[in-house]
Amino acid sequence: MDEVFKALADPTRRELLDELFRKDGQTLRALEERFSMTRFGVMKHLKLLEDAGLVVSVRRGREKPHFLNPVPIRLVHDRWVSKFAEPWTAALSDLKTRLESPMEKILEIYTRTTPERLWTAITDSEIRSKYHFGLRIDSDWKVGSRFEMSHL
Repeated sequence: MDEVFKALADPTRRELLDELFRKDGQTLRALEERFSMTRFGVMKHLKLLEDAGLVVSVRRGREKPHFLNPVPIRLVHDRWVSKFAEPWTAALSDLKTRLESPMEKILEIYTRTTPERLWTAITDSEIRSKYHFGLRIDSDWKVGSRFEMSHL
C-alpha cells in the first residue's frame, strides 16, 4: 500500500493515470507525446506506477501498451471508507464533479427594475415561489438570521 501512496504523491504520475483513464492501452510513444519530458522521464514514472500495481503493461510484438489498473486504489478506498460512509462520500464526490464540470446551459436575462423591486422579488416568499418551483423561503433576511425552506 505504501507503493500506491508513493506513486499517487507525484502530480505527473497522477496525470499519467488520468491519460490512461482517458484512453487505455497507450504505448510509451503515445504517452511521451502528451508530456513535456524525456522518454526516460516518462519511463521512470511508468515504472513506479507499475511497481505499485496501478499500471499493467503487456508486450505485443514490438509494442508495449500500458493499461490502468484501478484495483489498488479501490483497496485503499475499502480500507478507510466504511460501508456506512460510502453513500456520503459518493454523494459528495458526485456533487463536486457536477459543480466543477462545465455548464451545459447558460440562461441569461436582463431586467430593468429598481434595486428595491429586485430585493422584493428575491425575498418575498410568495413571489419567489413562482419562479423557484413552488419552494417557499421564510426569513427576516438579516445577516446571520435563519431561513426555512418548504414546498407550498
